[in-house]
Amino acid sequence: MILKALKMKRQILSLFFVGFLFLGCKVQNTNNVTELPHAFSNAVDYSSSGNWAVLPENYPDNLKEYAVENPQDSIDVFYVYPTLIVSDKDKRWNVPLNDSVQINKVRNIAVRFQGSAWGSSGSLYVPYYRQAHIRSYSNLENGGTTALLMAYSDVKAAFEYYLKHYNHGRGIILAGHSQGSTHISYLLKDFFDGKPLQNQLVAAYIPGVGLDKNQFKTIPLMETPDQTGGFVTWNTFKKKFDQKNYKWYKGKVVINPVTWDTTAMAPRALHKGFLYSNGKMYANSFDTHTDNGVIWISTPHFPYRYLTVAMRNYHSGDVNLFWEDIRENSLLRVKTFRANKKKSIHAEEARMN
Repeated sequence: MILKALKMKRQILSLFFVGFLFLGCKVQNTNNVTELPHAFSNAVDYSSSGNWAVLPENYPDNLKEYAVENPQDSIDVFYVYPTLIVSDKDKRWNVPLNDSVQINKVRNIAVRFQGSAWGSSGSLYVPYYRQAHIRSYSNLENGGTTALLMAYSDVKAAFEYYLKHYNHGRGIILAGHSQGSTHISYLLKDFFDGKPLQNQLVAAYIPGVGLDKNQFKTIPLMETPDQTGGFVTWNTFKKKFDQKNYKWYKGKVVINPVTWDTTAMAPRALHKGFLYSNGKMYANSFDTHTDNGVIWISTPHFPYRYLTVAMRNYHSGDVNLFWEDIRENSLLRVKTFRANKKKSIHAEEARMN
């Protein structure tokens, strides 16, 4: 099942977007790759705080301004970052946890511009994991599958440790992007789908992957802004560009991350804001239009829009393009989740009496 799912994603280009300053995107090959995926086969010890990029008691300074007021409140956020190892000069299949360049990218790019969108909704947990190189998606039969499964084994181990030692029955938001969303989708299958833990699922935000409406047995696509217990997903493209990559999302489900329903079109006036690399928020930046698995957006209105001219798609901006939209929606779902829990408790108390 996992191999089949990975094959569907072989064309996903997992680059992280920071204020429209894109990294180059190339389909990777395995020429001169000397390090095999099994080179880092030892299990990661997640009892060590050093193997976590973020724990509630150890927020990096650039995250504190977005943090929930009470980190030990009733909701947790488990965030898995996207592919950050993308250079065709890097011959590794998986990046080790102690790689200083990767650590810097996780803390100062991924967490800062993506994970922060959920920071005000709950206590944030972000594990480091031995991430698979982007070439893995286009070389599944020649090392890619092994690399991706190794990456997921770390994410799974981190989540198991989190459940046993940190969660204490709180509601859970799962959040990721691209490769991170790939791993989150497997967590949903392994721990939530048709299992008791689903009762603790506030929402799963998993953009940047192609998913079917019936991807899960009991976890629905959430089609209203305040719905809980399901997942949302979207893939952002520049209008009418990059038809080659667009075809991989045809027929997949998509939610409009401005209206948080299946509304086909939404005007710029409804867009809450995207977080740019200068730390500023730009609202009312673009129109959105959902169409057969993707969401098209118009050219963003902001002072640096000329930087978008050469861009063919906005996959790597799936989160921070909608940063404020995500933050507000996440808070709404948390509010609904808490209200539903209270109703459930009161109903149970009434039944017992």
